[in-house]
Amino acid sequence: MLDNALTHRSWCAEHPGSSSNERLEFLGDAVVALVVTNCIYEAFPDMAEGELAPLRAEVVRAEALAGLAQELQLGAALRLGRGEEHAGGREKQSILSDAMEAVIGAIYLDAPWEVVVEVVEGWLADRIDAAAQSPGVRDYKTRLQEYCARHGRGAPDYRLFDEGPDHAKHFLAVVHLDGQERGRGEGRSKKQAEQAAAAAAWETLDPVGCGDADRAAPVPAEAAP
Repeated sequence: MLDNALTHRSWCAEHPGSSSNERLEFLGDAVVALVVTNCIYEAFPDMAEGELAPLRAEVVRAEALAGLAQELQLGAALRLGRGEEHAGGREKQSILSDAMEAVIGAIYLDAPWEVVVEVVEGWLADRIDAAAQSPGVRDYKTRLQEYCARHGRGAPDYRLFDEGPDHAKHFLAVVHLDGQERGRGEGRSKKQAEQAAAAAAWETLDPVGCGDADRAAPVPAEAAP
């Protein structure tokens, strides 16, 4: 499984019958997300959902996983095709992050869950602590605003709804990007609801350096309250 986890599809093109690490990568992506989610949920009991989501995104983004792969020297062990080898594939962020996820997927298949958690948390503990202290991570509205500015999109448009008596109001925020609904959030204050909505919107965007491509389909529109 380790050989499989380190086999790029370019190698398979030159070695018929071999299998790439893409299936293990798919599995590892889910495993690392679950381990990190559980870790930060337990480690930061006072964090709201709108703060947990960007923290997780910061830790599991491709750049962070590629950095971990470099620390573990996975690049030197990759099986690459000649073309990818000559193109510097051993240093490419996308290839390294995919291989890191594939290795984690292989560990998941090979070891008890307790071992998987111990290994992945051990690898990522310092990154989780650092991300939790990062100025932008716990201010999701700012991150979303900066993303829109960098990519020439209109400013996020927040629409607020409330219910309940004045002394115990509950707020719902809906955020639109370019006229399209991208996230909803709830809270006991307007600020909390908007942060939660911004977090939900961010989860639909590419987390790798605030990339251009959407990571998921737009949030389905629902009837306004």
